[in-house]
Parts: sequence; C-alpha cells; structure tokens
Amino acid sequence: MRILLIDNSNSRTKFALGGGRGLDDGWRGRLETPEVCRASLDELLAVSSFDAVACASVVPEKAEVIRSYFGEGSVPTHFIGPGSPLGMDIDYPQPAQIGADRLANAVGVVARHGAPAVVIDFGTAVTFDVISSKPAYCGGVIAPGLGAMSGYLTRRTALLPEVDLAEPRSAIGKSTAEAMRVGAVTGYRGLVRGIIEAVLREMEGTPVIIATGGDAGLISDTLPEITACDPDVTLDGIRRIALAAFAGSGL
Repeated sequence: MRILLIDNSNSRTKFALGGGRGLDDGWRGRLETPEVCRASLDELLAVSSFDAVACASVVPEKAEVIRSYFGEGSVPTHFIGPGSPLGMDIDYPQPAQIGADRLANAVGVVARHGAPAVVIDFGTAVTFDVISSKPAYCGGVIAPGLGAMSGYLTRRTALLPEVDLAEPRSAIGKSTAEAMRVGAVTGYRGLVRGIIEAVLREMEGTPVIIATGGDAGLISDTLPEITACDPDVTLDGIRRIALAAFAGSGL
C-alpha cells in the first residue's frame, strides 16, 4: 500500500509518500498553506501515484479543500484525530482540542525514539508535546513561534527592520539587525530552555527530547537539553497512524 501523507500546518503543507517499509525519500512536496487549492494539488500530485491518503490538518478551511479534492476521486482518506488508532492512551480532559499534528508527533516520537518523550515542534507556533512512559499523550505547551515573535517587532515599531533569522555573531549586537538577531535567536533559546526545565520537573523518568519543524535546526543547535533533531517525526507519525487506520481495508 502506497499512502500520500499530508501535514497541513498553518504556514506550509508538506507531502510525502510512505508505506509499510517507511517513508519514501524519492519524492517530497510542499505548498505554502494559503496556496492549497484544486489547481495547486493537481500540479503537485501529477507526478505521484498512491492508493490512499492520510492527513494531519490544523487548518479547517484547507482540510475541507483536501477532503473535497480526494473525495471526488473516491480515494480512501483518513484525517487524523483523537479517534484515530494511535497505539497509545490520551490522558487529556478534552482530546478533541489536541491538534492532529501533535498526535502525529506523539506517535512518531514513541516509534522512532521511545518514551517517555517530549516533542518540540518549531513552526508558526512552537508546541511541546509530552508523552509518558506508558505511553500516553499527556498534554503540553503552546508558545509563539520564532517568526511570530521576531516579526512582531517589525510590525509594531517604526524603525526596526525585518531581519533574516540566523545565528548571531556575538551576544552584543553591533547593528540594529544584529541586535534583533540576538534578541530573537538567543532569547528564544532561553524561552525554550525555561519551558523544558518546567516540563521535566513534572515528568517521571528521563525523557528523550526531540526537536522538529522549520526552525528546529537553528534553535536546537546549542541546546544540550535536546536529544536529537528529527525532521521526519510528524510525517512518520502520520504514516504509522495511516497504516493502522487502513489495516484490513484490502488496500
């Protein structure tokens, strides 16, 4: 069975193919989420073939576009949610409030790195997802993403420019742009470290801490608290949930 895997997040929507043997590294696709529509999906998917679709979406409007697109072609499609076969318990009062990508992260991290675990997903928002040794999804933390925090300064001030986010050359900026990079990158690492410390105080055992998402490499580079950076943890979580969801379907 060949499954189209879709990670429909707020800024970007990522596509991959996968099956029982893992992710297919031969093809990957990406669209800016505002651009997801019938025409863009036609163009992107023209070079790929698949038997089923699995989607983790946190953008309801685009989830409906995806649902309609594949529904019209009668392609078996599974949208991830708390009722999906996760292979773990959910220790959370209102499971429907958990983002589909966070559930995929939890499944992916347990399979790839073990439990207990914390997944830090650096996207439009930065999310921390906590998985106990049971394993069970226990909750987490949501904070503004790096781009949102740095962009706020540009939008709300008259003289501060928009800057490319990169490793600052020193802790004391010698220009406005460098000073902003220090505040963004170094300051953001302080936020991440503080949240990690608080979360670990309430967890049992010695969790692995896995970073993923667009800004994971930049921010986790000098944070020894982070065990590893795994860019495929979300897509692989979607793949594993899909395999369980479609098991016995005859695909």
